[in-house]
Amino acid sequence: MTVASPDRPAPRSAAGPRPDARPGPRLYSWLLIALGTFGFAAFWVLAALAFDRQLGWMAVIGALDIAWMLRLGGWRPGWKRAVAGVAATTLTVAVANWGIVAGQLSGPFGLDLLSSAGKLGPNLFLTLFQLASSGLDLVFMVVALAVAAFASR
Repeated sequence: MTVASPDRPAPRSAAGPRPDARPGPRLYSWLLIALGTFGFAAFWVLAALAFDRQLGWMAVIGALDIAWMLRLGGWRPGWKRAVAGVAATTLTVAVANWGIVAGQLSGPFGLDLLSSAGKLGPNLFLTLFQLASSGLDLVFMVVALAVAAFASR
């Protein structure tokens, strides 16, 4: 066993620092999550408005996209990454559906998408969301949360 002394420093490990000694998520990690959340939500809104359907199955793809962004961002595996994945997926689903409802209302009211989204209230959103979504769309959205938890861990 080698002991450090004032004239002889402690030996260093050839392997370098331990992998579990990394710091938590950095700024670029949070930017990747924001990009994944809002970028995918924008893509989902455009596709849903183009096909004039809710496209609830895209929630599962969004969950996989978020899990990929978490891994790219260097988040350590574990329950914190799974919680972050579920939270980001929930935000993606909420923002996308808000945008879809706002986009469907923007035409009849003669507004652009952002103006319509700003004027849309929670009660009108919930009413139109319930009318536009089928049971299968809701199932896909719930499955997306489970996929996000599993794929992000």
